[in-house]
Amino acid sequence: MILFVQDLTVIDFSYLHRQRGMLGESFIVDVELHGALDDTAMVFDFAKVKKVIKQAIDQLVDHKLAVAAACPALRYSEAEQMIVLHYQSERGTIQLACPPSAFAFIPGTEINEQTVAHYLEQQIKPLLPDNVAKLVLKLRSEAMRGFYYHYSHGLKKHDGNCQRIAHGHRSTIQIFEDGMLVPRLNKMWCERWEDIYLGSNDDLVSAEALSYLTPESDDYSFRYQATQGWFELCIPACHCELVPCDTTVECLADFIADQLKAANGSKQYKVVAYEGVGKGAIALRD
Repeated sequence: MILFVQDLTVIDFSYLHRQRGMLGESFIVDVELHGALDDTAMVFDFAKVKKVIKQAIDQLVDHKLAVAAACPALRYSEAEQMIVLHYQSERGTIQLACPPSAFAFIPGTEINEQTVAHYLEQQIKPLLPDNVAKLVLKLRSEAMRGFYYHYSHGLKKHDGNCQRIAHGHRSTIQIFEDGMLVPRLNKMWCERWEDIYLGSNDDLVSAEALSYLTPESDDYSFRYQATQGWFELCIPACHCELVPCDTTVECLADFIADQLKAANGSKQYKVVAYEGVGKGAIALRD
């Protein structure tokens, strides 16, 4: 017997890629449980599927930076309850110093739907009852008809896992000018923020302000203290855009709307900015 749950959850996270650097991603998770019926004539109670499996996924990967543990581009060390990590991508060196909870080390040399799904299956299967013989997780991207971009960020004021300095999303955007959807503007912003790290000006610091990292000459350096600990990031400036606000989706929608209005003040704008799948914010400028 196979029990299935489609759209169980969405994993919003970032990962490190040899060519593209740091990428924000959003994967929808579908679940299959293969096994025999238990004493209640079920393979597994649907309510427990959502509780046990979703909770485990949230703890293991969601809102973390996923790193391929066997990738030759990776170097890292752990000391004082901090992980200090260096990753040599073709876009430059990416360095982080964060609490261990900010990372997900995935076996293998690259991060993709298959390696993340296999890692989660191996970690979650022991949590399931004996009658469940096999767990299958299928990770997939949202089917998008419009333009989209991958972005990473950190929200130091957040009281949950969004405070981690390197997590992200795969997001679409819809921009309306005088009530009409304008694909040209959607494309422009998605190209501008392709594979981007969005950093707040408030979190930008000098090299001397860092405790664990030594930035390269063309790096932006970010650091902050949050409830989960101390976070530092050094990343090539070409990989970033600095914004004069927090990087919540509400502030980003406002930022885009302000930029559009400043460029053409005679027009009305509506910006529908998504944060991953099925959620986001709308900003209006008359």
